Amino acid sequence: MTPLATVRSLSVTYRDGATDFQALKGIDLDIGAGERIAIIGESGSGKSTLALALAGLLPRSAAQGGRIDWPGFGRRPRNGADIGFVFQDPSASLDPVLSVGRQVAEVVQVHLGLGRADSLAAAATLFDRVRLPDPTALLDAFPHQLSGGQKQRVGIAAAIAAQPRLLIADEPTSALDTIVQAEIIALIRTIAAETGMALLMITHDIALASGIAEKMVVLKDGIIVEAGPTQRIIGHPAAPYTRALLAACLDVEGAPA
Repeated sequence: MTPLATVRSLSVTYRDGATDFQALKGIDLDIGAGERIAIIGESGSGKSTLALALAGLLPRSAAQGGRIDWPGFGRRPRNGADIGFVFQDPSASLDPVLSVGRQVAEVVQVHLGLGRADSLAAAATLFDRVRLPDPTALLDAFPHQLSGGQKQRVGIAAAIAAQPRLLIADEPTSALDTIVQAEIIALIRTIAAETGMALLMITHDIALASGIAEKMVVLKDGIIVEAGPTQRIIGHPAAPYTRALLAACLDVEGAPA
């Protein structure tokens, strides 16, 4: 089966004056249609850089080498239409001076070509889909009126509004409490299963990733140290770094309250 994306020898170097920092070093990765992949690693491992490179959102200070091809699309996919992106901090990714309904409706208008009224109706339907309370009334709300979990649900609604074939979620639960984290992960998993879209989940939390991804890719210092089926990696990790991540997760989960 033709993959949606093929990444070969991808490198990314951030340049800041005389200082260079290589965030990714020779990454090879295939993303299949409908495949759910978790990119795992500590802060600074290169996870978010990989997500930004795939979405074409790297800053100008970044120099990119290697190749990212899109055989599943036959062209460079369009952000917002072919690729949906859920950002880490919903407070920063939402426009504070626009109602959340208008923000999601604009995605529908731009990428699906619906008129204003139909786009707002579609936004209300999306709010219901991501399980926001009183979706129609919420169209007129502003981001500061919502909780962190509600804002992230709005972000997910915007990311899936144009029915993308690939959803990239970059640490989508890191700013949320534990209960809301589980709810957001369950929501993303359900949406991916219902739509058949491919999912690339960026996270440092191997426990959360194990509940959503069928494949794991473990990054350390910009290098893939291990990749394979989730159950194999959880049950029989080959790399010492992966074993350390699992041990840290178990230490936290097993710690006394």
